[in-house]
Amino acid sequence: MSGRGRLALCAFAATVMASGAILPLIETAGWMVQAAFLLAVQSGAGALTRRVPLARPLTVLVQALVGLLLLTVVFAREHALLGVLPGPEAFQHFGTLLSAGGEDVGRYAIPAPATDGIRLMVIGGVMVIGLAVDALAVTFRSAAPAGLPLLALYSVAAGLAGGGASWLWFLLAACGYLVLLLAEGRDRLSQWGRVFGGAVPAQGRSAQGFDSAGGNPLAPVRTGRRIGALALGVALVVPAALPALDGGLLASTGNGTGGGGGGTINAVNPLVSLQDSLRQPDNREVMRYKTNAPDTQDLYLRIVALDQFDGTAWKTSQRDITDIPGRLPQPDGLNPTVNATEIRTNITAAGSYRQNWLPLPYPATDVDIEGRWRFEPVGRTVVGDSGQSTRGAKYFVSSLMVKPTAEQLANAEPPPASLVREYTKVPDVLPDVVEDTARKVTEGAANDYERAVKLQDWFAVDGGFTYDTDVQSGTGVSAISRFLQQKQGFCVHFAFSMAAMARTLGIPARVAVGFTPGSPLADGSMSVGLKEAHAWPELFFEGVGWTRFEPTPSRGTAPEYTRSELPSGGASSPAQPEATATTTPSAAPSASERCPAQARQLGECGAATPPDLTPPGDSGFPLGTTLLVGLAVLLGVGVPLLPMLWRLRVTARRLGSGGRTPADAGARTLAAWLEVTDTAWDFGILPDESQTARKTAARIVRLGALEGEAADGVHRIAGAVEQVLYAPVPKPGTGLSDDVTRIREGLRSGASRGTRLRALLLPRSTVRVVWDLSGRWASLTDVWRGSRWAPERWAGFLRRPSRQRG
Repeated sequence: MSGRGRLALCAFAATVMASGAILPLIETAGWMVQAAFLLAVQSGAGALTRRVPLARPLTVLVQALVGLLLLTVVFAREHALLGVLPGPEAFQHFGTLLSAGGEDVGRYAIPAPATDGIRLMVIGGVMVIGLAVDALAVTFRSAAPAGLPLLALYSVAAGLAGGGASWLWFLLAACGYLVLLLAEGRDRLSQWGRVFGGAVPAQGRSAQGFDSAGGNPLAPVRTGRRIGALALGVALVVPAALPALDGGLLASTGNGTGGGGGGTINAVNPLVSLQDSLRQPDNREVMRYKTNAPDTQDLYLRIVALDQFDGTAWKTSQRDITDIPGRLPQPDGLNPTVNATEIRTNITAAGSYRQNWLPLPYPATDVDIEGRWRFEPVGRTVVGDSGQSTRGAKYFVSSLMVKPTAEQLANAEPPPASLVREYTKVPDVLPDVVEDTARKVTEGAANDYERAVKLQDWFAVDGGFTYDTDVQSGTGVSAISRFLQQKQGFCVHFAFSMAAMARTLGIPARVAVGFTPGSPLADGSMSVGLKEAHAWPELFFEGVGWTRFEPTPSRGTAPEYTRSELPSGGASSPAQPEATATTTPSAAPSASERCPAQARQLGECGAATPPDLTPPGDSGFPLGTTLLVGLAVLLGVGVPLLPMLWRLRVTARRLGSGGRTPADAGARTLAAWLEVTDTAWDFGILPDESQTARKTAARIVRLGALEGEAADGVHRIAGAVEQVLYAPVPKPGTGLSDDVTRIREGLRSGASRGTRLRALLLPRSTVRVVWDLSGRWASLTDVWRGSRWAPERWAGFLRRPSRQRG
């Protein structure tokens, strides 16, 4: 293989290895295979254009055009001319995908799903990095600067992972860069011709290693080692000197500072994943709970409240967070005269359910959970700190079942002016049709409660709306207008629209995201699956606080205080669980311990604590994930040991018995000598194959400080080599294996501990693997060049004759 061919192959491998750092950011790894294939085609285009040859800028331009065509075929085939050539529609589609990808990475927690927008951003980014690396290292013959794009690729991935990128990805990226440096060093050195006194190259080398023709590959090994050590040092020191990257475009949904009392939370919008959950073909269980509540139809598990509407999306405000107090503060606006019964719920999350917000019945009064969890008082939510998630979590919650009467809601006093100002804000760009429709629907209502009920009933019953999860989940002002016109959508559209319309009427409103109560099981517990993911509006009424409404048809249940006729029961109301204590003593104090006097004024504190429950059967590690984790562990453990394993195998093969003919005896002698020189090389004595066997033996004895049987063994094997090479009738050597063992022990005893450890784990002689692979590749390319399809056969048709003018 030519020098540039080796460089191109190494540049491709280095880019793919560095791209591995992105794998933990995305749920599936299929994009990686696709990116590697497209990058290989792009790199192949560069290799062909360099053989023509074209000017260097033209080579880069051709590669960029090929990359654009490939992305067009994969992502914009329907919008391209002939399915390949990108036109205005294709570029417009690219812009749409990139915009959607930007929204997706701002909404999803890690690992994010591989949406079309995210795939375009990731695959396109890898191809751009690959083009930069190939252009610098191969086209412009400067491999050292090519480390900057590779470092940028790894650094971005590590930053997005919140600083939690695995050392394995850094090791792979660093190895790719070092291989690229070594390939360039060898290529540069080969252009100088033969350098005396060094080891011979792989091509043309005999099995015994006595051919003296060729260059010096040891120089690039030493140079690459120094450059690589410097590069790795910079890569390790620079991130430590820079400010910590605490999250990113794909950051988790919550982040707060540690310690008590301080910190803020800045959450992302979880609603895109909500739609994906509703579209899942299987209702995979995410959590299971038991409660002592007499009826679970109103026991919604709330994750987070979205209280800001800027015309583009509903999202959470940036709030102060604190440590979880022993008893959560009194819910805002709740008056002791309203019926509120305290209940106890034991919840166990599945191993596959990863969420930074903790699902809780609202309003929770006490949360008992282990781990790094913080409390946000305004939204009354609990959020994980420093990467804490719900995966496999088991926790206990006390909460209030607030049951106001319609009369209490209708006679509610006006809420505080500050609360009205914050929770009735609507963007100036909100279409007039939203407020006009709200006033038309609520015409004739005497108070805010009646207006809220009319809005709920219009969406759920009277307005002709239908539930459809296939509708695009737009969250901007145009999405609300389109939803009101088309009257098709899922819970997000209903919750967003009712909350926005309530705000136009001066009713404080926000949107809650979480789960409906789930389905009852035979043991009295409740199972909550992905399809129970839900969004609903919460409206504020003074004396009652934030109050749930249910505008989505065929989803959840309308609260009792909004219904004129109350049903006697429902399918969602399981048998009341046993009134027995939980098996965890610390998590199940008596009612008197958990219920202070103020809470008793709100109603009953719960006569019994629900029983403990068995965790959901979902282990959280499906077969595909298990295989990937096993492969990662195997690579992490096996890759560093490959040099040692290869060296042990080579030693066993060289010293093994094989054949009894004189030719076999001579081959064994030469193999034993090669083992001696390689062993000395592993302990720091570089081979000098320009010298005779006798001088080499003296050099090994002198530099290795060998004495006694070890020194005699070196001279005996060297004498046997001279017999094989020069004697008319060679005398076969005897005891070669024993001599090699003595020599190895002698070198080991005279070496330092670091040298011995390196000789075992990272022997220098393993560079012969690279020589062998290079020789094999050269043989394959020689066969290719002799074929009729070789580029040299048709390159002349593309090259202008040197004397042609015009």
